[in-house]
Amino acid sequence: MKTSEEKKYNRIITVLSIVLPLAIAGLFGVKIDIELPVFLPPIYATTNAITAVVLVLAVVSIKKGNRALHEKLIKTAMVLSVLFLILYVLYHMTSNSTKFGGQGVEKTIYFIVLISHIVLSIAVIPFVLITYMRARLGKFPQHKKIAKITFPLWLYVAITGVVVYLMISPYYT
Repeated sequence: MKTSEEKKYNRIITVLSIVLPLAIAGLFGVKIDIELPVFLPPIYATTNAITAVVLVLAVVSIKKGNRALHEKLIKTAMVLSVLFLILYVLYHMTSNSTKFGGQGVEKTIYFIVLISHIVLSIAVIPFVLITYMRARLGKFPQHKKIAKITFPLWLYVAITGVVVYLMISPYYT
């Protein structure tokens, strides 16, 4: 039986899992005519790389029994993911999209990585939120069960974000 607190969290997770991707997609249609003082793609790619490292450290810390460090690292990974998202949307609201210039197999690999990254970056949202909610509610067996799915998805999204950046970076103008 779910508690009222869990039901409340589930409603919030459902709303966020739907609203966030839709809002982000909508923001891509908004163009702001300002020039940013920095070039954001290497910054948000670095944020993704750091997120991947933090996620691995979080898993290592919990396997060593250090729950407090694990919790701090997961919260850090969540903040980094939100920061990435803000920078990513800001870049796309202020800059034209860059077309990938590779050909043949390279282009095919790029689009496979890009599409899987985009799809899984949307799919991972409820997993991260449910995993976090279960830990907050002290439901550690359920938390551990879903974390075994959440971790590889989130790690894949973080790593492929860096790969996409590295593959498209030669074509930035």
